[in-house]
Parts: sequence; structure tokens; C-alpha cells
Amino acid sequence: MGENSRSRTERTHQHTDLNVKTLVKNEEFLDALLKRVKVPFLLVLDRVQDPHNLGACLRSADGAGVHAVIAPKDQSVSLTDTVREVACGGAENVPFIQVVNLARTLKTLKDSGLWLVGTADEAEKLIYQVDLRGPLAIVMGAEGKGMRRLTSECCDFLAKLPMAGKVECLNVSVAAGVCLYEAVRQRLG
Repeated sequence: MGENSRSRTERTHQHTDLNVKTLVKNEEFLDALLKRVKVPFLLVLDRVQDPHNLGACLRSADGAGVHAVIAPKDQSVSLTDTVREVACGGAENVPFIQVVNLARTLKTLKDSGLWLVGTADEAEKLIYQVDLRGPLAIVMGAEGKGMRRLTSECCDFLAKLPMAGKVECLNVSVAAGVCLYEAVRQRLG
């Protein structure tokens, strides 16, 4: 067997060896990040409970250059072995910040100069029509439920993805990838 032929069990065991408590960050970490980073680019996930979705969001966030992913402590999945395995390194590369009060955190982000762009099926503008350059937090809602009312009200803009087929919406991790990479496209242009 070659050097790259480690078993799935060995790979999973390596993830388990990491101390999850050191990977999950808090509000103090967020405050320091906002002071340190000139043009913050964040992803906020409201009540995402599926570990596969969180893992995929962290992986996309890492690929897009997001500075941190923020989620509430309650009613949300944390960094589990499944999340970290699906994230393929994203959980170790992108700070995952769990906050006690998401609405208060969103206010802090706004006070720090970030624009909050939430996604909602009822939005009038498409994500492609919103300026995603500059200090930004993209806010995504839970699987099937979307954002909570208070979370939505904290957003500066709401945008949606065009849906040309019969399904009503995309999986939150797929939608997050589309939105993050639209921001990347705009920032490169």
C-alpha cells in the first residue's frame, strides 16, 4: 500500500484528536478579528442544524476566503467529527464563532461597518444585483425555515437566488457557496 492509502478510520481518528474547544471561538475572538481585519468578509448561519450542511459551508467559506463563520450557540450544530470531516480542513482553517445572541452580534457587525446581506426567497433583488464588495457578512437561514424574523430584520439588504426549475430553494450549503462566490467574483472585478 502506498503513502496515500490510509484508511478512512485513520483519517477520522486524526480529526478526533483535535481539541474541538480550541476550534470553536467566541465573541471576544470576533471583536479582535473585527479590529484586525481591514475589510471583513463573514458568513453568518442562523440555526443550521445539519452537520453535513455546516461542514460544506465551512469548506466553501475557506475556498472563498471568508475570515470567519458565525452561528448561534442554541439551535445550531457545533463542530462535530462529521462537520470537520465534510469540511475537509475548512473547520481548521476558518474560525467558527458561536455567539450567545445572534441579533446582538449582527448589531455589532453593523456598528463595525459591515453590510449585512441576508438571503430570503421573498426578496425582490437577486444576489447578483446587490453590491457585495467591501466589509460584508452574508447571512443564511436554516434548512427549510430560513432566517428567523429578528435575524432578517437586522439585515441591510435581502437577496434571493434565481430559481428556474420546479424546486423552491437550494440546500443552505449550496446557496451559501453560490452567494460567497458571487461576492468573490465582484471583489475580483
